[in-house]
Order: sequence, then structure tokens, then C-alpha cells
Amino acid sequence: MAESMKGLKRSHRCTEVGSELVGSEVTVMGWVQKSRNKGGIIFVDLRDRSGILQIIFEEANVGAEKYAKAEKLRSEFVIAVTGKVAKRAGAVNENIKTGDIEIIASDIRILSEAETPPFPIEENSKTKEELRLKYRYLDLRRPDLQKNIMLRSKVATLTRAFLAEEGFIEIETPTLCKSTPEGARDYLVPSRVHPGSFYALPQSPQIYKQLLMCSGYDRYFQIARCYRDEDLRADRQPEFTQIDMELSFVDVDDVIDVNERLLAKLFKETIGVEVSLPIQRMTYKEAMERFGSDKPDLRFGMELKDITDVVKNCEFVVFKGAIENGGSVRGINAKGQGDMPRKKIDALVDFAKGYGAKGLAYIAIQEDGSYKSSFAKFMTEEEMNNIVSAMEGEKGDLLLFAADKNKLVYDVLGALRVELAGKLGLLDKNEYRFVWITEFPLLEWSEELGRFQAMHHPFTMPMEEDLQYIDSDPGRVRAKAYDIVLNGNEIGGGSVRIHQNDIQEKMFEALGFTMEKAYEQFGFLLNAFKYGVPPHAGLAYGLDRLAMLMAKEDSIRDVIAFPKIKDASCLMSEAPNIVDEKQLEELGIKIISDIKEDTQ
Repeated sequence: MAESMKGLKRSHRCTEVGSELVGSEVTVMGWVQKSRNKGGIIFVDLRDRSGILQIIFEEANVGAEKYAKAEKLRSEFVIAVTGKVAKRAGAVNENIKTGDIEIIASDIRILSEAETPPFPIEENSKTKEELRLKYRYLDLRRPDLQKNIMLRSKVATLTRAFLAEEGFIEIETPTLCKSTPEGARDYLVPSRVHPGSFYALPQSPQIYKQLLMCSGYDRYFQIARCYRDEDLRADRQPEFTQIDMELSFVDVDDVIDVNERLLAKLFKETIGVEVSLPIQRMTYKEAMERFGSDKPDLRFGMELKDITDVVKNCEFVVFKGAIENGGSVRGINAKGQGDMPRKKIDALVDFAKGYGAKGLAYIAIQEDGSYKSSFAKFMTEEEMNNIVSAMEGEKGDLLLFAADKNKLVYDVLGALRVELAGKLGLLDKNEYRFVWITEFPLLEWSEELGRFQAMHHPFTMPMEEDLQYIDSDPGRVRAKAYDIVLNGNEIGGGSVRIHQNDIQEKMFEALGFTMEKAYEQFGFLLNAFKYGVPPHAGLAYGLDRLAMLMAKEDSIRDVIAFPKIKDASCLMSEAPNIVDEKQLEELGIKIISDIKEDTQ
């Protein structure tokens, strides 16, 4: 039977007990990690969020009744123990912080008994994730997961303190908003008071934070919950957290400066990593041409090489066709991989096809200087030598090529270099390589919509020198937008906003919006701009992704307390779920269970 805590007060967490307390009496509380009865003496490893502490129970110290309680202890029982701190009688355990001490118990209370858990509560669990997520409240007891959650908390706390010192004001914005269909799909919330009308959960606080700049708050921040109804990946969730900020009377360099100092503080004070400032900057154009990605991983080389000019007169139909269709031929050099078995090369070809490639061409340079190639028979010896020279190929190298429209070539080779780096062990999680990507295209063409759409959002400021092209060549216009990238992951992004009416109207025009439609969607923001709006800019980090990289994890689920799985459901709480018919009636909602059945 569980006992009460009456008259007891915890004096220390487990790892707060150190050798300086030897001889002192302490009271600790937590969960039994394991219990070992050695006949006359019981060893218990007590666990709380701080770590493990060894407790010794001997009948001479606790008495027969309390010793009998100690004999009952099983994994995950919750107990309170009072006793004296002593130097360990046995060998020191150097694997834990309290490895040189133990508690000689004088009293014990069993605060709660526990059934045998469905999996062991241990670090680096081998239990399937589905089972762990079903019992997430148990999974969250695991020391490695607790460490991640506490690291995330520290990031949030330090961020608040830093931004407050920098003159930012923390302001909460609504989570029940108006739906704006541009961008990802909204989560909708029906209104009972306004039948047939819906709120949307915010995809970001974008419009509200710009309104706060109009309201004169100068520097705003918020650790904001955001929602997007989109397909999930390892680094995506339907609900996520942003470190969101907006600043007035600033330009690109001002936003980058404050954020570089924030990142340096976070990494130094949470994981002891020095971030060298200033952080490297790279234009979008350079990033695509060198790495095939606007979020390049700089921990390794294998950069893309453009060999279009080298092969423009060749007779190899794959290269020739791509160039004639306005595309390019580019390659990467996998150093020292010239002896890669054909089976593994074929697997790389299949990987490239998954990104839209029709195939991959390759040259394996043998140790004797000869070539094994998928296309040598279509080329002259001179052409082959020129390609190898352009690729800086040496004996033992593997050269891989994609030929198509530029976007597809970038996508294929950008993904392929990261895939290869993973297979070759080049992705060191202890190395942190930051880079700012700047000068993004303002607009990108959407085949689906048959028009240009904003690469970031409709309020992004074009670069002043490119404004002249917004009517004649919209795709050429660069934006005052910037992303902060870490180890191939975009951890944050933002832009300078448009604050001049004429430029905003031009932007809507380029996006195919009439001013009537623009006012329909964003009227309250556009109206606010009529009353004096300062130049302003902002940035938002994905807190989940940032914490994931700091914790050296592969999935953001490992830094979120209660995450969803890939179909956006929660295995523990079984959300989403059906609701009571009366609730639906109050909202004026009828569920059509299966449209196909109704039409048969």
C-alpha cells in the first residue's frame, strides 16, 4: 500500500548528493531503477531526473519492518529514503556522477508501487518506437530522453533571457486566426457561436508580428506554437514550436548580428560548443551551384561541378539532349570510391531515380588510370579525359553525373552527395557547421498553379536593385531573405518585409492577386500599413529542429515530450478521435463517413 509524504521533505535530487556531504543526513525521492538483494544487504539504484544514486539497506540500520519494505522493492516503485551519505564501501562506479558515494538508509517509505513496465526504462532503448510512444509517459523516464527535454528547456530559458536583454518584448499572439489558404494547409476549428464559420490554427505568427511593428513595439519575440496540416517527415510535426522575432528600423545585417550572438550563447551555454563569429554567408545561387541545395551541409566536400561546356559537343544522347533542352550536366567526385562494387553503384542510381532522375552516368577511375564507365563507348578518349580533368578526378575516384533541367540536376546531386556522405561516415554529429543562405529568389514558378508564387511569403522585400525586373522578368528578382543552416538543416529563416505600398501592390500583382483579393485575405494588415509602418524584418527558428541537432538526435520526436507519428496521430492518447454527436450538432457539422459508399 502506498504511503503518504506527511512530515517528509526532499532535501536533494539524486546527483545533488556529493562527497562533500559525507556524514550528513539527506532525504531523496525517486524511482527504483533496480534492486539487488545480496542476503542481509539490499542495493537499490534510485533514479530521478538528475541521475542515479545507490542506496544501501541493512536490517541493523532500518529495523526489521523497514527492511521488509526494502525487500518488496521492484523496478519503478516510487520511494522516499532518508539516510547518511557515506563513501562507497565497494568499487567506485566511474560511469555515474555519484559513483564514489552511497546512502546508508535509516528510513524508507513506498510512495507508490508499480506494475512491471512493458519495456525496460534504460538509455539507448532497443524497444520499438511504436511501443515506446504508446507508453510515452514511461519512455519519458529514460535518462537520455529526459536529458533532451531538459536541454530543450534550457534553450528556451536562455533565449528568453538573451532577447529580453536585447530589448525584445515577449508578446503572445492568437492561436485562433483567420484562414489564409496561401502556403501549407491550415488546421480548421469550427465556431459554435458563428455557425458555418471557422478559425484556423496559426502556421506562424507572421501577420500579427508585423502588426506589432505597426503598433510601435519595436522588438517582439515569442516562443510560439504553430500548426501545419502537411505530410510528416523525421523533422516535421503537425504542431511545432518556433522561436519567433520581429525588429523595426533594421536591415539584413542587423537581424543577422543579433541572431549570431544568440546562437553563440545557446551553443556555448547548453552543449559547450564555441560558434565562431561572424558566421559564413553564401548566396542562394552559390549554394545551389556548389551543393545542389539551399541548405548545404558544409561538413564535407564533394561539391557539384558543372561540365556542360566540356560535353556540349559530345554525341552521348543523354548529355546532348539535356543541354539542347536548356538544362545542364553536372557531377560529383566521390574520392577514393573508384572500386565501389557495381551493385552499390546501381543502388545509387535507384536513389537518384527517387529524386526524379532518369538515371546516373558514372566513371570509375581505376588504379592503373583506366576508366570503367557507363557511357565511355559514346565518347572519344579526349572527351573522357577532359571530363575527368574538369572533375579533378584522380586514380581511385568515382565520378557521378546527372543531366537534365537545372532544378532536377540540383535536387538529384544535392541529395546524392548527402546520401554518399552518410554511407562513407562523413557526417560527424560533433561538428557544427553554420552558414547563412542569402539572396533567395523572391518568386518561384508553380506548374500546379500556372503562376509565380512567393518563395517565402507575399510580404518579403525584393532587393532594391532587382525591382526593375518585377514586371519583365519576375523570376530574376532576388529577395531580402535569409536562412540560417546547420549541418544541412534549415534551423531558421526570415526576411526584410515590404513596408512601401507601391512595392506591396507590385508583389501582389506578380503573384496574380487583384488588390480586392489581397484585401480579402490580408485586409487588416494592409489597412494597418496606411497608418505609418516602420521598416521591419524578422526571423523564426524551428525550436524542435534546433534542439534535435544540439542533442545529436536524428528525429525531432526525440526532443518533443508528446510527439505525433507520421499520420499525425498520437499513439498514447489516440488523438485524433471521434467526438460525441451532440458536440457536432452544436457546431452544425455532419460527418460523411464514406463518400464512395454514398454515391454507389
